[in-house]
Amino acid sequence: MTANEDQEMELEALRSIYEGDEGFKEISPGSFQFRIGDLEDTKAFILDITWPETYPDTPPNISLDAFFNNQISAETKQLILSRLQQQVDAHLGTAMMYTLFEWAKEHQDTLMESCKPAAPAVTLTSTNELTSVPTSKKEKKEQLTKAQKRKIISRTVAPCFR
Repeated sequence: MTANEDQEMELEALRSIYEGDEGFKEISPGSFQFRIGDLEDTKAFILDITWPETYPDTPPNISLDAFFNNQISAETKQLILSRLQQQVDAHLGTAMMYTLFEWAKEHQDTLMESCKPAAPAVTLTSTNELTSVPTSKKEKKEQLTKAQKRKIISRTVAPCFR
């Protein structure tokens, strides 16, 4: 089979396997994003993978440059990429996307063990007090109808001016 036929078959398989999976996103026929972990998980990350024209005979391009991954240190990103590269080298020449995604899911904890969660946005000023950022919203004043305004005016205006 040619590389193009292999890509088409793998693409069809990925679409059927991950249909309805919120963690899998097909950017284009040769470019994918796959979220490892839940959105609420502090150790979750997104793999950006693109296929070169000669994939699977040449390795896919794997990146962790998605905005979602900004909380991950450069060292941890390098560790994840090097471990994934080992898997790519072991499966070179075959359809490997499903294998890579599942391997990353299984090894998420070990890949992210050195990653520390981002600092919380709320700061403590003393033992029991939390600081909050003041909001710039102004309170809306109650709007009166014309009838209500006339009634108020008729009560306040002196009877001699009527």
